[in-house]
Amino acid sequence: HPELGFKEFQCAQKLQEVLRAEGFQLETGLGHITTAFSGRFGSGRPVIGILGEFDALMNLSQKAGVTHQESAGGLCGHGCGHNLLGVGSLGAALAVKAYLETTGASGTVIYFGCPAEENGSAKAFLARDGVFGALDAALSWHPADTTGVRNLTTLANRKVLYRFDGVAAHASIQPHLGRSALDAVELMNVGANYLREHVQPSCRIQYVITDGGKAPNIVPDRAQVWYTLRAPESALVDDMHQRLVNIAKGAALMTQTQCEEAFVSGCYAFLPNMTLAENILAHMREVGAPGWTDSDRAFAGELYRQVPEDCKESSFVN
Repeated sequence: HPELGFKEFQCAQKLQEVLRAEGFQLETGLGHITTAFSGRFGSGRPVIGILGEFDALMNLSQKAGVTHQESAGGLCGHGCGHNLLGVGSLGAALAVKAYLETTGASGTVIYFGCPAEENGSAKAFLARDGVFGALDAALSWHPADTTGVRNLTTLANRKVLYRFDGVAAHASIQPHLGRSALDAVELMNVGANYLREHVQPSCRIQYVITDGGKAPNIVPDRAQVWYTLRAPESALVDDMHQRLVNIAKGAALMTQTQCEEAFVSGCYAFLPNMTLAENILAHMREVGAPGWTDSDRAFAGELYRQVPEDCKESSFVN
């Protein structure tokens, strides 16, 4: 049941059903987010959180068990293995529960249902509201083409919407009376593209026009563009953001439109915890690598044949 961020109602319900059946104490609506929840089992310290995510992306509908691109008919689907994030973490929580029951050891495991990982960063809002405050450690996982512990940093990011309001007019009879919001968006994008030359090579600037007007014979009185900024350090994101704000203001001045900025989400760069990473790696080596069946290998081989040649080497390097 792939669902977009903050709207993962079926996914959240199914995960909660399993937790409830397994004897976990449920808490829903965490951080005032409808699809955020937790399931607690055990008592005493340490208190370990396991993060599960389950949101999907627009236009990625895909039939299950098929190695080529084939839509399942829905509007959204999971990218880069995100269909596994919630249930894989749930499996880990159940394994810890079994350990606590078998050994009688002190400890508490809390499974956190974390919505909107893809576009929304709900974990940041949960952290803001103190949801993770009682934890001694929090663990998560992500599917990859190798099995190991990720101790690398990531790029800090910020996602921002810019909406321009102008004046509608008939594009043929009275275009001089119009003030095009779409012109403002396009001029802003031109300015942002010129900005690329003057930021550090590690910085990333991406955008998509989410509203460009309704018809070509009407001067658009409203248009919107969505920007994502990425950089190794939050200070670089701050600098890019301020320069982008000035570009938006300039586009509004050039077109005699009004610009409004709306913050979507933002994250700092990932901070590796080497103590936890080394501990986890030692236990992974003790357990050993996953075992694969012949059908697993055949399925993986068919998937591999879909990978473009220029992407295969980078996959091995990572």
